Amino acid sequence: MASDKYLKYMDGVKKYAPDAAETAVQKIVSYCGIALQSKDASLVSCSDQTELDRVRKGWCTKKLNLSAADADAAIAKTCEAMKGDRQKSRVTFYYLVAEASGTLGKLS
Repeated sequence: MASDKYLKYMDGVKKYAPDAAETAVQKIVSYCGIALQSKDASLVSCSDQTELDRVRKGWCTKKLNLSAADADAAIAKTCEAMKGDRQKSRVTFYYLVAEASGTLGKLS
């Protein structure tokens, strides 16, 4: 079922946010859409500045309405939290950025 697509991302999100809101994860999966079908596009690289700029401009600015400074702070905090993962799931990364910036409420 297409509406259950988000379920495969829940465990990854809950690894960092045990009380993760399913509705927020659903919204992130919906927002990412087709990008999640490509292995490369479904991951975020904290060592790739171009990728981080894309996260800031797209997710942080357009979806979460964050200032550049707030976006950079949330991205840096998320990169630090996920540094143990060589492959960082875009869904988990976006969830943690929203959580770190206090904007999870915009996703429910």
